[in-house]
Amino acid sequence: MVDQEERIINIPLNEVKNSPASKRASLAMKIVREFVSKHMNVPSEDVWIDSTTNEEIWQRGVKKPPSKIKVRAIKFEDGIVEVSIPRE
Repeated sequence: MVDQEERIINIPLNEVKNSPASKRASLAMKIVREFVSKHMNVPSEDVWIDSTTNEEIWQRGVKKPPSKIKVRAIKFEDGIVEVSIPRE
């Protein structure tokens, strides 16, 4: 029996560029949450985003988030998904 499932996911964030500049980084965080919840088959409330992912998106400020981000998603047996930046 597998107690956790792990995936490396590339999340495109290019639709953020169509939003107002003052809301881009916060919208990128919402997109990460929705993308991971869709691909890991869990509700968006069960997605926990690590602070390293948050810092990576907000690194260049609110106006210039990255156009894509690579994350590691780990789904535990209780249904919670942890999202973090993969270690190189």
